[in-house]
Amino acid sequence: MLAVRHAHERGTADFGWLDSRHSFSFGRYYDPQHMGFGALRVINEDRVRPGAGFDTHGHRDMEIISYVLDGALEHKDTLGTGAVIRPGEVQRMSAGTGILHSEYNASDAEPVHFLQIWIVPEAQGLQPGYEQKAFAEGERRGRLRLVGSQDGRDGSLTINQDVDLYTALLESGEEASLTLRPGRKAWVQVARGAVTVNGAALTAGDGAALAEEEAVAIHARETSEVLLFDLR
Repeated sequence: MLAVRHAHERGTADFGWLDSRHSFSFGRYYDPQHMGFGALRVINEDRVRPGAGFDTHGHRDMEIISYVLDGALEHKDTLGTGAVIRPGEVQRMSAGTGILHSEYNASDAEPVHFLQIWIVPEAQGLQPGYEQKAFAEGERRGRLRLVGSQDGRDGSLTINQDVDLYTALLESGEEASLTLRPGRKAWVQVARGAVTVNGAALTAGDGAALAEEEAVAIHARETSEVLLFDLR
């Protein structure tokens, strides 16, 4: 079974400094048919104007992943962490028992375009934590590169949930695939470009939910960047 969540069907929020697209219910956008997919709770595609950003605010009991597509995102939190996330880098913040953080466009001249992803953790009340890693372009070209997992294998970030997160950079005509274990499902998010996923055509901003499938096959119809979530 495959269901496509088209980009134009997503919820929207435009605050002037922020243009956001919500794959699942978030903030003022509520759609009971799109509350998440398994442990995957939020995929927001955000564009933030130069010099603007999210003031200090709180989170708890959520795994928050930031994936930058263009520009640079500056992060600060009450753990004393201060970092700038750029394309090719992935950040995981475990909110756990509670954390305050801010996110700003690190540039006063260029916008920042990124995906903010929330995953429900395996347990509540975990110790807050933070991790950020860079994944070279060559590691992601023409293949699915594991960038997040429960056990942190293959140099991936550690996520406090039974989920594997992959990303791939594909040129036109290239294909990447993943065999799904029994009882697993998958979500594919197209960050840019145009692909075919198990026969369904997707373009930038589209997502695809896959259940009861033996494998996920992603074929690039043009230069593309995709994320794949392998979920319980």
